[in-house]
Amino acid sequence: MKAVGFSQFGGPEVLQIVDLPDPHPGRGEVRIAVRAAGVNASDWKKRQGLMDQELPQIMGHEAAGIVDELGTGVTGVTVGDRVFGLSAVSGAQAELTVLSCYAPIPPSLGFAEAAALPAAIETATRVLDQLGVAGGVTVFINGASGSVGSAAVQLAVVRGARVIGTGSPATHDFLRSLGAEPVAYGPGMVERVRALTPDGVDLALDVAGSGVLPELIALAGGPEQVITLADFAGAQRHGVRFSRGDAGRALSVIAQIGELIESGRFSLPVGRTFPLTEVAQAHRVGEAGLVRGKLVLLVD
Repeated sequence: MKAVGFSQFGGPEVLQIVDLPDPHPGRGEVRIAVRAAGVNASDWKKRQGLMDQELPQIMGHEAAGIVDELGTGVTGVTVGDRVFGLSAVSGAQAELTVLSCYAPIPPSLGFAEAAALPAAIETATRVLDQLGVAGGVTVFINGASGSVGSAAVQLAVVRGARVIGTGSPATHDFLRSLGAEPVAYGPGMVERVRALTPDGVDLALDVAGSGVLPELIALAGGPEQVITLADFAGAQRHGVRFSRGDAGRALSVIAQIGELIESGRFSLPVGRTFPLTEVAQAHRVGEAGLVRGKLVLLVD
């Protein structure tokens, strides 16, 4: 099969389409013929050598496609079913991949829309759980208009929380449509939040990593009320929790999200799609921040 990989760290030009043996599912897993695979910021961090140090690497952890092989013990899924989900190991940006966590694609979604979901909804659910977001609390989300941020907004609203979120002025109508109260980031952000909630907020989530952890701590009343997904150094400096997937993943949301989507309470827009062979261009576009919404690779 063909897959996206690289054998040296560097810019998008190091990405290659490589030939690999076909994978096979283990117990409880399914193999899919991939139709679409999500692209995430972690992909270019890995490519740059900022995360995993081993070489070579194969890319991708989320995909959607058609089941073509079942592992032992699999029930409720048959060959030919449309599913989406996460792989336990990398390799989802490929013609075939093995999913360890999967669910039927919601009827209203195509493959690209389904492939955009897993990483964003798992990450958002994990941090909301870690923060203890529930009905009646006010949560502030720094970086609310991106894929993870907009997923967190919607899932927090479903829980009954009041959500205030930062975004550029061009995103404010979008954030309102998700149920958030938008504020502009940049100088004066704290004052703008306090204009909406004079006593501050109960909890704060940093998705953007824009160096505002001191402000979030002030708004939420202490570092223990704040979690960041994007500022590891700042988390260490200010005593804030940094959320990582290896600390426990919120996989149950994969099976639960379909009902929210079909009832109109959740959506995650695809910003742009690329053929698998144009993965380097997808990285360039993603790193430059040229598109709002999830980037997805399509497999013929």
